[in-house]
Amino acid sequence: MLAYILRRLALIIPTLFGIIAINFVVVQFAPGGPVEQEIATLKGRAGMVAGAGETSAPTGGLYRGDQGIDPHILAEIRHTFGFDKPPLTRFWLMLKGYLTLDLGQSFFLGQSVWSLIIQRIPVSISLGLWSTLLIYLISIPLGIAKATRDGTRFDLVTTLMVLVGYAIPGFLFAIMLIVVFAGGTAFQWFPLRGLTTVGSQSWAWPARVGDYAWHMVLPTVAMVVGGFASLTMLTKNCFLEEIGKHYVLTARAKGASNARVLYGHIFRNAMLLIVAGFPAAFISILFTSALLIEIIFSLNGMGQLGYQAALQRDYPVMFGTLYVFSLLGLLMQIVGDILYTVVDPRIDFSARR
Repeated sequence: MLAYILRRLALIIPTLFGIIAINFVVVQFAPGGPVEQEIATLKGRAGMVAGAGETSAPTGGLYRGDQGIDPHILAEIRHTFGFDKPPLTRFWLMLKGYLTLDLGQSFFLGQSVWSLIIQRIPVSISLGLWSTLLIYLISIPLGIAKATRDGTRFDLVTTLMVLVGYAIPGFLFAIMLIVVFAGGTAFQWFPLRGLTTVGSQSWAWPARVGDYAWHMVLPTVAMVVGGFASLTMLTKNCFLEEIGKHYVLTARAKGASNARVLYGHIFRNAMLLIVAGFPAAFISILFTSALLIEIIFSLNGMGQLGYQAALQRDYPVMFGTLYVFSLLGLLMQIVGDILYTVVDPRIDFSARR
């Protein structure tokens, strides 16, 4: 197993290199980079100063961000953002920084990328962790109950509920929660945005914990409703597959109770995929599902940081967060493989050829 883990860790380096290289090449062809945005800002300020009585130089119907800008100012802007160097040089400098865990400085926020990630990632981890735990706590018992009552009215009704939850996008359900429970039209039971109340830092810790939980209710519910459907059906199908196997029939023939058969024999085999998939599920919820939820509820997490960086073409933040996301995702895949062997010791990845 140790040799397998070492091989997987060694594969992280070329995988990260490929992910970053592909995204770097794609970004080079994207219009409206940081230099163009800064030039547009300067031209906008110049236009406001000039007033309505002055006009800028004609462009002939073509967009030229540097037209009307002093060449020395343009060169200074390119130097500030590092675009006075060839793309390949910038790429290798970025990789050199990543090897020393230096993610660079944000173009527009005036902070290091690491400090921004450290500030934002607790919000995303908090939201992703609570959502993942609730999804598992709801989906596993519900999936087991559906498997043991397959074809009954309970199974049909809960399947309808699961399909409804699967069909409604998480962000749409979040908007509905805001309209109903956050002062939209009906009730004002929960706060509209943020994770803390203004001035709560001076409260006693039990009050701060309660305030935090109060703010987390709506975004967590929105993520749980959108994520529990697939895990519920996976749990049901895994248990149904195990229920029909010969060892289950043998255990029942020997007089074992239903509870003994279900939790003593079926549970461990059926939970293999579900438990081992927890790290991947957490990463998926943390870095994909939380994006729109963070934007809707104004939560300063990693999703909103990446979204703002993409809009502003803040390349150090974009690539820095991509590097962290990819590294965590690859490490969590290895953790998932280790969990496979913990749940079922018969699995031996090192024996594969």
